[in-house]
Amino acid sequence: MNASKELTWQDVVESEEFWIGLLQIIWLDIILSGDNALVIALAVRSLPVHQRRLGIVLGVGVAILLRIMFAGAIVYILEIPYLKLVGSALLMWIAIKLILPDSGGHAGPSGVRNPRASLWSVIQTVVIADAVMSLDNVISVAAAAKGSIFLLSLGIAISIPLMMIGSQMMVWALDRMPWLMIAGGGLLGWIAGELAVHDPSVHDWFLSEAPLFFTAMPVIGCGIVVAVGLWVTYGQRERLT
Repeated sequence: MNASKELTWQDVVESEEFWIGLLQIIWLDIILSGDNALVIALAVRSLPVHQRRLGIVLGVGVAILLRIMFAGAIVYILEIPYLKLVGSALLMWIAIKLILPDSGGHAGPSGVRNPRASLWSVIQTVVIADAVMSLDNVISVAAAAKGSIFLLSLGIAISIPLMMIGSQMMVWALDRMPWLMIAGGGLLGWIAGELAVHDPSVHDWFLSEAPLFFTAMPVIGCGIVVAVGLWVTYGQRERLT
């Protein structure tokens, strides 16, 4: 019986389907982990330098925990109507919150960080955003895994270093190029718009009745966040001068 198990395991690992699935999962992780890394970087930038590493570790830990939870309940989650619409609204709110000056999301236009920002408030923001984005991430990885628990687990494990390294690199870039805050918020708005039109309760209606709106919704979400960010940021600068 043991020999049979070893043979079965060897057959799985040596099969072409296994390696194709693994490569698909690695590619998906590289793309999808960037969303979570961006949220973590935008949030922890408001923290003092000595707390940022802890914020990144906790943020990545939350993202991984949520992915594991969603992976175990993916069949039931997919049946919940309006879940993606609610998630889209939450992500839009977070995107705007993170780029607003003096909101606890980042440094203001003058580069001075908000002293009211705390590790706990940052983690709360990361938890909500990760909960929204990890849903689609797990769905994509689960589809590539084709029912293989091992491949799904491997995909979750691979995403850990990607998010850790990605978050640190993005924090470094945001410190040196503050305008990337608004660009990052715009990306979250894009994801929020895309998430809304893919909710099962409205997806078919958009495709049949409003296909142009279906295509444009990510652009609209991005435009709203960027417009609000620019309006508030430059409006505050004018008041200060």
